Amino acid sequence: MDFHSSRRAAPRASAPGSRLGFASAMLAALLMAPLTGAAEAETYPARSITFVVAYAPGGVADAIARIIGRDLSQELGQSVVVENRGGAGGNLAARAVSKASADGYTVLVTTTSVAINETLYKNKGYETKDLRPVAIAASTPDVIAVHKSNPATSLADFVKAARTKGITFGTAGTGSPSFVGAAYFFKILAKIEATHVPFQGGAPAVNAVVANTIDAIAISLPSVAPQIQHGTLKGLGLAAPARSAALPDVPTYAESGFPDFYSNSWIGFFVPANTPPAVVATLNAAIERGLHAPATAERLRNLGFETMFNSETDAAALFKTEVERWGARVRAIGMSID
Repeated sequence: MDFHSSRRAAPRASAPGSRLGFASAMLAALLMAPLTGAAEAETYPARSITFVVAYAPGGVADAIARIIGRDLSQELGQSVVVENRGGAGGNLAARAVSKASADGYTVLVTTTSVAINETLYKNKGYETKDLRPVAIAASTPDVIAVHKSNPATSLADFVKAARTKGITFGTAGTGSPSFVGAAYFFKILAKIEATHVPFQGGAPAVNAVVANTIDAIAISLPSVAPQIQHGTLKGLGLAAPARSAALPDVPTYAESGFPDFYSNSWIGFFVPANTPPAVVATLNAAIERGLHAPATAERLRNLGFETMFNSETDAAALFKTEVERWGARVRAIGMSID
């Protein structure tokens, strides 16, 4: 073999300027890489944020979205626009946000229904995993109430009488937390024959029991507290671990012999799943600071809600637990919506 033909050519020398330019570029890239998340947090938000509320104007979800929206605007220095997109038990809004740009500028404001719908609906039009919890900000328990003329003096009395004749009960709609909670309670725990009468919203449901055309109502505390406070309705049971300051005379389910049964409605904030962690953390911190404001906490209490403080990690863990808890109840009552 010819030695010269097999010898490798010596590498060409690079100009000093080229080597320095390449090294500088590599160093700059290495230095900038870990700063990407920090840069996102520093530049977000650069424009207005849209809250997509899963229910119509005038409801508690809408009211809380506007309260938190004002706080968020002050905290982040950008306006918050509230867009109501009700329908399909909250699925229309959830679907829209799940498919929105994952940049933190489109935020879903919804209720416990988003956890229930994971099991309740066969086809929601989106996947729950495509949403990322930011914060679960406020919660209120459900109440069972009856007409003031009802002879029952406690939830236990009411259940005892219902076992012999059955009852009718109203809620603010099939698939709502109040409905699923009440249906599970009546069918699985109390073991009574209970016929559901759905209404399009809380107000007509309350009006029906005030008119004494149905035996009972199962609904979130804010929707029925004024009638109980004024004596128009009689509160029999509060589905919470402890009594509420808003209704101190209404005993808990546990006090009536049904321990460890809780049913509540919460307000949660969600963004598309791939939203950068730094942006989610910014939103969560701003919401929490707003909730700590005494005026905000007082306004939420006046609506019948208690504030909740959780990191984005805690919110995700709580949401996972809620999906499992409500999913078990939906399966137990044998309910499904195509």
